[in-house]
Amino acid sequence: MEYHKSVLFDEVIDNIITKKDAVYVDCTLGGGGHTEGILENSSENSKVVAIDQDTEAIEFAKKRLEKYGHKLQIFQDNFRNIDTAVYLAGFEKVDRILMDIGVSSNQLDNAERGFSYRFDARLDMRMDSSLKISAYEVVNDFSEKEIADIIYKYGEEPKSRKIAKKIVEYRQNKPIETTLELADIVIKSIGKSMKRHPAKRTFQAIRIYVNKELEVLSETLDKAVELLNKNGRLLVITFHSLEDRIVKEKFREYEDPCTCPKDIPICVCNKKSLGKIITKKPIIAKKIELEENNRAHSAKLRIFERSE
Repeated sequence: MEYHKSVLFDEVIDNIITKKDAVYVDCTLGGGGHTEGILENSSENSKVVAIDQDTEAIEFAKKRLEKYGHKLQIFQDNFRNIDTAVYLAGFEKVDRILMDIGVSSNQLDNAERGFSYRFDARLDMRMDSSLKISAYEVVNDFSEKEIADIIYKYGEEPKSRKIAKKIVEYRQNKPIETTLELADIVIKSIGKSMKRHPAKRTFQAIRIYVNKELEVLSETLDKAVELLNKNGRLLVITFHSLEDRIVKEKFREYEDPCTCPKDIPICVCNKKSLGKIITKKPIIAKKIELEENNRAHSAKLRIFERSE
């Protein structure tokens, strides 16, 4: 197994490392790239709590990072349970939290996981195999309207109705069982005259829906900001507009939570700011990284700092 260099690696390290002893949390361990950067650059007595729900990723990272054993604790879990992982690691509050929301290219490239339109595999797309609903159930059991709504909402696909109609027509003869079957249905629905693969948005939408990715992101951000010590930082890397919008709006809410009508001269809701947004505009990859890593093109890093 080979993991690519973590996206925005230098930018993350520059903004996450503190000279003091600190407790760091990497919510998305993956291949351990960002985690290793934190372990390597943090003080000797700093601690790192890492979370991932992928067994293969954890096994790979454990071997890669075994020399840092005294500084590192790894938990197999969904990062929505960040509060539980931090508690089990023995901490009440932490100093730095990193969330890299991108799906690991290893997950996408593993044909057996059924994430990709590039490999023939059984439709699945579950990051956690214990989830009851997989992509198979979505395309074979959901109504035409439900499928169209999912593809439009989570994939921002303007031709979602055409795709949903073709999916329902196809499954009347036989179940849609594989990734290439679904990709072919999408192509037949909307054609091939696009720069990106025609099925990209549809696959993204179903994956996000199956794994409840946006709901989990929103919930985890709220937990993360509450776990931060004074001057603690939350760093979030997103890879598409839906995620980035959630992070941007959440950070604004943390900085200015006042819900009073704008025409009232003084605040009466008494909601206090949790801190400040460090990145007024998101940090994006430099030219050299864009040339080396295609995934970096859509990556955006936003940072929030707790002030109390």
